[in-house]
Amino acid sequence: MKLPRGLVVSCQARADNPLHGPHFMGAMALAARDGGAVGIRANGPADVAAVQAAGLPVIGIHKVFSDKHPVYITPSFEAAAAICASGARIVALDCTERPRNGEHPRVLIRRIQEEIGAEVFADISTLEEGLKAADWGADYVATTLSGYTEDTQPKPEEPDLALLEALAARLDIPVVAEGRYNRPELVAQAFAAGAHAVVVGTMITNPREITAMFVKQGVPK
Repeated sequence: MKLPRGLVVSCQARADNPLHGPHFMGAMALAARDGGAVGIRANGPADVAAVQAAGLPVIGIHKVFSDKHPVYITPSFEAAAAICASGARIVALDCTERPRNGEHPRVLIRRIQEEIGAEVFADISTLEEGLKAADWGADYVATTLSGYTEDTQPKPEEPDLALLEALAARLDIPVVAEGRYNRPELVAQAFAAGAHAVVVGTMITNPREITAMFVKQGVPK
């Protein structure tokens, strides 16, 4: 299922979050669909399976953390296969060339497409990484990791619209904006800069963090 143009909602909650678990993520996906989302991003086989009920394209990721490797977003073919077995037809993976417990993204992209038949959504942090991912055959390139790699530190407060615009000008495949799009006007700016879709997570699906922001910024000390 191709990813349409529009808003994608990231339905994720870490283990320490009260909303952690497939039941809650499935409900989040239904609410996002009813609000007009065109796709869902979800983590892990159980949550990927749960969000299928929304009937939208699912960008599946499988976070596998390691003390030895910085790459944790779908670092291996096995991780990709597990979320595809749960229904994901689009697989997002870290397409930087940082060390990982898995194959090089050049190899992963080809294997996922040829052996599983899924599309590949390349999470990158720089223009060079995005261009390489497209050359390796990625179906989508996303700015997800801008601000989260050593090459893009310190992390800015605003989205990397410059990277988005540069990628959109150079690539023929869909470019997706992700990372710190926490206000509707920023989403509008992303589409104006050439985004095919925009992924929003925390500001839609993480009420704990939203509450903390309101308390920190709005409640008198």
